[in-house]
Amino acid sequence: MRFPEKYKVLKTNSFSKDEYSIVPIRYKDRFKIMEWRNEQMYHLRQASLLTKEDQENYFKNVVTNLFDQEKPDQILFSYLKGGECIGYGGLVHINWIDHNAEISFIMDTELEKEEFTKHWNIFLNLVEQVAFQELNLHKIYTFAFDLRPHLYSVFEKKGYLKEAVLKEHCLFNQKYIDIIIHAKTNIL
Repeated sequence: MRFPEKYKVLKTNSFSKDEYSIVPIRYKDRFKIMEWRNEQMYHLRQASLLTKEDQENYFKNVVTNLFDQEKPDQILFSYLKGGECIGYGGLVHINWIDHNAEISFIMDTELEKEEFTKHWNIFLNLVEQVAFQELNLHKIYTFAFDLRPHLYSVFEKKGYLKEAVLKEHCLFNQKYIDIIIHAKTNIL
């Protein structure tokens, strides 16, 4: 199978800052991504562990179709350091009518402890280029389980405003937890 390398909807498909970059999600990174998702299920909207078969099916039946769409509902990237995948994310739940999208990002679980803030900052800089310069979206936002309070200061320092708290919105470990939404508007 030949996996696509460019999104039709984007003029520019690679965005970089120093040794870091985001490129259209690479097929070869699929099992690393699966591993990280399985390790970090606690903060993802993922109900069960992914298998290699699940991941293959997702890449072959969902991800490959995103590349040729004029208005895909998500645009996913491999997040690289010197060409090596250390995370992935992008814009999901893209609303082409209202020109907004949710930001999604996870990094290699090993990086979370020491370099969490650093990688979130770099990724946000890169994905904002995609959202605001390439796609001319009006707003991008986060939708986060209230489990990692250290995440919110990252958003707020990058100019994201806390727009909403959805009280007791999700069931997590037999307890209802809040959802925190931060957003940033495109200032032309």
